[in-house]
Amino acid sequence: MKRGGIDIGSRFIKYVVITDDKDISFSKAETGHDPLSVCEQLIGDNKADKLVATGYGRHLLEVRDNVQTITEIKAVARGAKEIFPRCRTVIDIGGQDTKVIGMERDGRVRAFECNDRCAAGTGRFLEIMAKALGYDINSLGANCNGDDVSAISINSMCAVFAESEVISLINRGIKRETISRSLHSSIVYRVTALARRVEVSEDIVFAGGCARNQCLVNMFQDHFQRDILVHDHPDMLAALGAALH
Repeated sequence: MKRGGIDIGSRFIKYVVITDDKDISFSKAETGHDPLSVCEQLIGDNKADKLVATGYGRHLLEVRDNVQTITEIKAVARGAKEIFPRCRTVIDIGGQDTKVIGMERDGRVRAFECNDRCAAGTGRFLEIMAKALGYDINSLGANCNGDDVSAISINSMCAVFAESEVISLINRGIKRETISRSLHSSIVYRVTALARRVEVSEDIVFAGGCARNQCLVNMFQDHFQRDILVHDHPDMLAALGAALH
């Protein structure tokens, strides 16, 4: 029997299939304007016997194909716990929202906080800031080793206003690496504010596509004074949790 989990996110759709032999396959594609067609393409010939959907667009499959759904909170917590059994806290920064989840030792969600009112501090925010700085999204985190960050704090987490701040700083002659570090520092400040309401416990797992950003990982480790655990496919943990559910 093959169990499938599909995470229909705002930026990407992720699909995980688990076989009885515990083999796990991962695949993903951009969500685009027709997410149902993307789901069909991802599933393709690797159709699961049982499918569970999560993410922003999970109800699309629920309505059309009567697919069972699970919230992103429960899904990413379940996926993180499967890979990291000692996980008690999940920081999940996706394309359009940020979540911090506190868990009991048995994996049940104890508390969570979300920033889903806008793209502030999310993957989409970083994409816009990378473009303004002349980087691609994959190299942004490798170019945040600037100095004198305290002198140029980025005050706005609104993508539109922050982009204007970045352009203004560039025109003042501030190094790109310093601006990048300030942007990352602003994100960490806001995420850790969410984390304080959840009461962070060891171990901390960083999930979502932004977990590939090594600058963010390093800054979280410095703030929490402990290792931050990142899976090889950090953006697939919610789809994995859906499949396990």
